[in-house]
This record gives sequence, structure tokens and C-alpha cells, in this order.
Amino acid sequence: MRQHRLSSVELTVFYLRRIHALNPKLQAVIETNPDALREAVVSDVQRHRHGARSALEGIPVLLKDNVDTADREHSTAGSFALVDSKPARDAFLVKRLREAGAVILGKANLSEWANFRSLMSSSGWSGRGGQTNNPYVLDRNPCGSSSGSAVAAAANLATVTIGSETDGSIVCPSGANSVVGIKPTLGLVSRSGVVPISAEQDTAGPITRNVTDAAAVLSVIQGVDRRDPATIPAGPFVHRDYLRDLDAHALRGRRIGVWRAATNGQPDATPVLDASIAALRAQGATVIDNVVLPGLADSDNNEFPALLNEFKHDINAYLAARPGPHPADLAGLIAFNQAHADIEMPFFKQEIFELAQATSGDLTDPTYVMQRTTATNASRNAIDSTMAANHLDAILASTNGPPWVTNLQTGDDFTNFVGSSSPAAVAGYPDISVPAGYAHDVLPLGVSFFGGKWSEPTLIALAFAFEQATHVRKPPTFLPTLPMPAVPAAAAVPLAAVPNQTR
Repeated sequence: MRQHRLSSVELTVFYLRRIHALNPKLQAVIETNPDALREAVVSDVQRHRHGARSALEGIPVLLKDNVDTADREHSTAGSFALVDSKPARDAFLVKRLREAGAVILGKANLSEWANFRSLMSSSGWSGRGGQTNNPYVLDRNPCGSSSGSAVAAAANLATVTIGSETDGSIVCPSGANSVVGIKPTLGLVSRSGVVPISAEQDTAGPITRNVTDAAAVLSVIQGVDRRDPATIPAGPFVHRDYLRDLDAHALRGRRIGVWRAATNGQPDATPVLDASIAALRAQGATVIDNVVLPGLADSDNNEFPALLNEFKHDINAYLAARPGPHPADLAGLIAFNQAHADIEMPFFKQEIFELAQATSGDLTDPTYVMQRTTATNASRNAIDSTMAANHLDAILASTNGPPWVTNLQTGDDFTNFVGSSSPAAVAGYPDISVPAGYAHDVLPLGVSFFGGKWSEPTLIALAFAFEQATHVRKPPTFLPTLPMPAVPAAAAVPLAAVPNQTR
């Protein structure tokens, strides 16, 4: 593009045509932006007359459909309840993208309401968008509520995409679709204009095909926003250019702890984790295998009840501030779903909505304060104490197990569950998933690097060095189903014992 061999208009047309060709089988995109080509023209004029405003000048970006835009697109969290209303303004991160010259290509499908509606949901399903399918094996699940963003990145339906995470919804779909996802430190990227679950854990972040693109996107969307108080402490960190941290030799001399317990002995994920450890050592890293993150039971036991209370408070506040005709609060959303059960609840119900509605939604309630304080402090202590005791630069863990077969009747399959997102998610610390291997040579598996608060430069450097040393990722081939018998399943883990890693 700098050499004028490719224009933003040409690139945008390419992606619009690719979405038209591939989205019927993927259902990764809910809608395209009718103004995308106009935005591309404006970018081309800007580049020709004044030069690029950033590395994202003219680059088409897909947004998860819980990110508000004040243009002609819808912003609905996948629900018909918000179709007839428009946000008053762009989300802050969208404002940052527009200022950087990016082209808003459209909205990616997601698990409706960021997968915080039903205990029996299928990740990647929304009323508006249907079921998103994994591009590697189409009958497999894409994992996590940012499923459309990850599938769109993997299948090259956009240059880069934006996802969001409360616990697992950037890193899990990134791992399951062989792409890179960065869940930033809480407050580095503003949440204003992003449909909430919890201000204590929510954050948006990039999902891309490589670490370089993710670094470029994060450099743009970070920023202090007066409408999101959590961004104020990020002031000293929001001017970092993460492209400067890309160092192919960054693993040399680093100390990496491996949280092996997160893999849960899963027979496909374990050898991929072992191969990743060998790659780290080959690049000069010191690996401390099988580190223990203490006290996580306190976090696991308190996270979900805290989120229920926070969701009622935060979604009510979001709906109250959004103009136009829509349900006024969580009780109204529940009633809307009941009245439109044929399109909103054809496969699963709204047990989480109902549990949240039964809370007070009062953020000063002593029981709630105890739950949130216990959960957050336990996760922060688990990471901080482990890193300090072992003098670590980062912690490595398996991101996900092999994507399961999608079943809308029974919901997500947590048999042989693998997930490492919760400690960083509850702590509000950064977490990066990178492609690491494949089960049966086709089902994607990732590994995650996570660490302390504001440690994005270190994690990005380590993730980039790992990516450059391994070059694991291969593009999807859109197989209809796995062309071999499935591995016999181990005994199912009781649902109550499994943390929800797919919000």
C-alpha cells in the first residue's frame, strides 16, 4: 500500500467478496458495513495526499457485534432485542480505529450476549447470526463468545478483527481457530461502548493471523478514556508501540514457568504443550515446568456469583444510556426473549439471565464485595507469587483442547476440558494465545503466555519469538467433518466443576 500497488478500496472489495463467498458456510459475519467502500476511498485519498496515519491506514477491520458503532450498522450483541435502536456514539476503541485510518468492514457474529445468557449454550450461536462454524472442520465449535472474530481472522475475511473477553472469549476462540489473540490488561483498552458483562473483567482486544498484526492493532486501540475510569491508571502505558517489541530472539535468557495443570492431562493438548516447551528451550529460554498457581479455588468459587451481580448492574446501566426502542433493563431482556422464544430461544434458554436478575445488582452489597475481592485478589496473588518465587518473565499454559463437535441441542461439550484463561481474566492481567499445533493434524490448539499487570511488551515479544521459531499456523481447509474416528472420550467432568471459559 505504501508503494501504491494495492489500494484500500481494492483490499476492501476483496474482503467483501470473500465474505460473500465463504460466510454462508462459516456464519462468522452478521453484517457488512454499507459505508466500508466510502471509508476506503477516504483512506486512499488520505494516504495519497498526506501519508498514512498509522499502520492500520486503509486496513479493513471486523468488530465483534457487542462493539457499538454510530453508523448505519447494527450493534446488537447478536440479539434481536437491540435491532431497532442505535448507539449514540462509536465505542471509544472504534473512535481510535477511525482516527488511525482503519476501515470498519462490518460486525462479526458472537455467542449472544457474550455467552452470558444460558448454562447450556453453544458457543458461537446468536439469534441474529446463527451458529458460527470452525473453518478447519466445519462441524466443530469455534469456542468462546468472540467466535465470529476468530473465525473471520482465520478464514481471511478481514485483515484483522476485534474480540472481547470476560473470561476466555479472546484466547479460547483464538486457540480453537489457530490465530493470535491478545487479552490486554484491564483498563488498557476502553470498554465504553462495548456491551458489558462486568467492568471488573471485561476488555476488548485484537484477534489476528499473526503477532505482528495483533501488536499493530493493540497499539492503536489502547488509550485513556474519561468515560471508562479503569483506563486512568493506564495513562503511563497507552503510548507504547508494540511493533517495537517484536524480537525474534526475545526468548533467549528468559525464564518461563509452565502451568501444566491447566492442560488437565488432555491427550491431544499435552504433546503440543511438550513440543512448545522444547521450542522455548531451543530458543534459549529457561523453562520451569509444572509451576503451581496457589489459591485458585477461592477465585473459581467466587468469580461466577460476582459476575452475576455485576452483569445486572452493568447491563442495566448500558441499556439506560442507549437511545432508541429496546428493553429498558435485564428484566426487559428476559421478557423479550420469552415473547420471542422462537427466534431467541430455539435451542437453549436464559438461566444465567434469570440468575443475574435474582441478584440485587448492588455493587455495595457486602456479600458481593467479598466475592469480588476474594476472586480478584486470589487470581492476582496466584500469578504474582508464582512469578516472584520462580523469577519468571511469563507463564505458559495450554489455551484449549481440540474443538468439540457443535451440538445445539446439548450445548458446549466440556469433556476433557482444557482452559487456562481464568487466572489472568479474573486478575485483570494480560494473556496472549498463539497457534501451537493440531490434533489429528487439523484441529487447532494454542498456547498462552500470561504475566503481571501492564506486561504486554514482554508477552508480545515472547509470543512473537515463539511464533517465528515454530511457524505452526496453517490456513484452514474447510473440511465438513473430521475424516477419522474420534478419540474415545474420558469420563465427563460435572458441569459445576467446570469454570465457564467461553464468555
